[in-house]
Amino acid sequence: MTSRSTLHDLSTEFHRLHAPGAGVPLVLPNAWDVMSARLIEEAGASAIATTSAGVAWALGRPDGEVVTRDQMIEVVRRIASAVHLPVTADVEGGYGVGTPRDVAETVRRVIDAGAAGINLEDGSRGDDLYATSEQVERIAAARSAAAAEEVPLFINARIDVYLRGVGSDAERLDLTVERARAYVAAGADGIFVPGVVDGETIRQLVPAVGAPLNVMAGQGSPGIGELHEMGVVRVSVGPAIALTVMAEIRRASVELLRHGSYGALRDRMEYTEANALFAQIG
Repeated sequence: MTSRSTLHDLSTEFHRLHAPGAGVPLVLPNAWDVMSARLIEEAGASAIATTSAGVAWALGRPDGEVVTRDQMIEVVRRIASAVHLPVTADVEGGYGVGTPRDVAETVRRVIDAGAAGINLEDGSRGDDLYATSEQVERIAAARSAAAAEEVPLFINARIDVYLRGVGSDAERLDLTVERARAYVAAGADGIFVPGVVDGETIRQLVPAVGAPLNVMAGQGSPGIGELHEMGVVRVSVGPAIALTVMAEIRRASVELLRHGSYGALRDRMEYTEANALFAQIG
């Protein structure tokens, strides 16, 4: 288990990684279990971010806050205990029924599990977003809970305006900026706007949101270097790596079962190298 003093240091380091002038953007290939987290750590990551979708699929559940708080936090605990980096946990909408009290409880539990940061989204379980005032209360509850635990938890406030197609194309930038500024005033440390891939919108968001901007990159997004030039501080990829791994498992299985050949097994990690990833985990 991560000690409170160690977690304080990890959280402080995680904040530093978002600071202006920290260099290239903080790039977070998203993990969903200990295996993926250790591989990402060994690849040279500065921090580990979880993907709630990947965690859900690995547990045999669909995405969308179907897994329980206990299930999600247990995965975070296992990951945080297995790596030496700050871990930021995707806690979806905060679990329970989404009240500020539920969010505060999730924050207390995720800190106890060893997380240095969280993603907290403003999309409800339905098709709508929480009202800005509701999300402000939820972020404030998260900040208060973290302060009570004496951990400078990095709260990355996710805004789903673009992801869910809220409003018209012309309205979405203003809606996002309005929410972002309210969330920062309530205690958010960063702003995450998934669903934005065009450079012009990203360029406008960077100075407007009032906090380090996180974008979810992928096919069609500007490259990491371009995002850096735009002023993006944090880049994650959501469930993309988990989906890639799932596609590879299916491809290899189909080849074995339907064709009786082994081509998909050619490019693989050596057994001894894989085993060594986990030899030092207590």
